[in-house]
Amino acid sequence: MITKSYAKINLSLQITGKREDGYHLLDMINLPLALHDILEFVPLPFSKETYIICDDPGLSKLKHNLCQKAFGLLKEKYGFTQNFVIKIHKEIPFAAGLGGGSSNAATVLLGINKILHLGASLEELSDIGLKIGADVPFFLRNQPMEVSGIGEIMNPIPVKKNFEILIVKPQQGLSTKDVYDVCDSFPRTAIDTALVKEGLAEHDESKIARGIGNDLMAPAESLLPEIGEIYGLLRREGFEIVSMSGSGSSCFALSTKAGLCKEAFHKFDKMGYIVRLTKILC
Repeated sequence: MITKSYAKINLSLQITGKREDGYHLLDMINLPLALHDILEFVPLPFSKETYIICDDPGLSKLKHNLCQKAFGLLKEKYGFTQNFVIKIHKEIPFAAGLGGGSSNAATVLLGINKILHLGASLEELSDIGLKIGADVPFFLRNQPMEVSGIGEIMNPIPVKKNFEILIVKPQQGLSTKDVYDVCDSFPRTAIDTALVKEGLAEHDESKIARGIGNDLMAPAESLLPEIGEIYGLLRREGFEIVSMSGSGSSCFALSTKAGLCKEAFHKFDKMGYIVRLTKILC
């Protein structure tokens, strides 16, 4: 079986609290993207192990482990013996705040569930997914959502019209853990999640631009100042809706002006950044 594993952006990300176990509570607007990796599942009838291989030599062992962990947890719960080679073709940049690793893990859960006819419900897969990463339950659904708690509370939101989405990432990535480790020493951002939702439902770009923000951007920029430089360049290109996704290091711009996006894509590409041009997954 060959299937797609989609990326996401956090159109807004607000830290609302912190649990006793150290996990931060969030309120986010997540948009799934058409940008995707490809996963291929090849059965190994006589193998005692499952192998994860990837065509991106820069992929860290952590990313491998997310898929391996997803497979292992599913195998533990449902007791199947079949093993596979799972091949990953990467298009989603690594350490970018776009959820590539979590998306791959979610795709493994969905793919194995389908291939082996396990009959696991979306809720059962979500319970497994939360043991892997906070973004995994979202990627099991792949629709515009307001996501809160530590990723377990999800409510679909309407998006009236699609956008061109330009993603610009510095060559250097960021560790999610490193960003969260320093985030509590920075002030929170003025974010209006309700206004962002109104803007998406009404296709009011001004409301979206006024409401968005990312409480992790200042901490991420303190670790990698290039994030702030990219943000400024996107604003100077004429984009109104600009922010950073997740814990970075990708910045993004939303626009309905395809020409502006294509022109900016080529400019940032020539400057040596990792650039992707995509849309909301509809």
